[in-house]
Amino acid sequence: MKILVVEDSKFLRRASELALGRAGYTVITAGDGDAALKMAQDQIPSLILLDMMLPKLSGLEVLRALKLDAATKNIPVIILTGLSERNSEKLLQEGATSYLEKSDKLMEKDGAVLIQAVAQVLGKATASSS
Repeated sequence: MKILVVEDSKFLRRASELALGRAGYTVITAGDGDAALKMAQDQIPSLILLDMMLPKLSGLEVLRALKLDAATKNIPVIILTGLSERNSEKLLQEGATSYLEKSDKLMEKDGAVLIQAVAQVLGKATASSS
């Protein structure tokens, strides 16, 4: 399964890419909102991990554009953000599938929290079990 990681922090983008790759996922990445939309439309990933604070287009603008496009509207989107959880309800109403707050725990134990969230959304325990 292909996952698009949209994150402007090179460190978090790379850490997510490595953790998900080790879990058996194919990972593609984008560092800004424009690149994210193009990559989503060209590659049609199984899932998108989307940061909210991005250059060029914000995460919210990307989410809205994805949900308006027939080719990408059904791709599940997990929001990754450092913003407080009180924004989660609005993001879910905008079409996000779930919400992960960026924290030190997100990448602990080789990204176990991130991998578990991805597996839950994709409906399987691990990527390698298929």
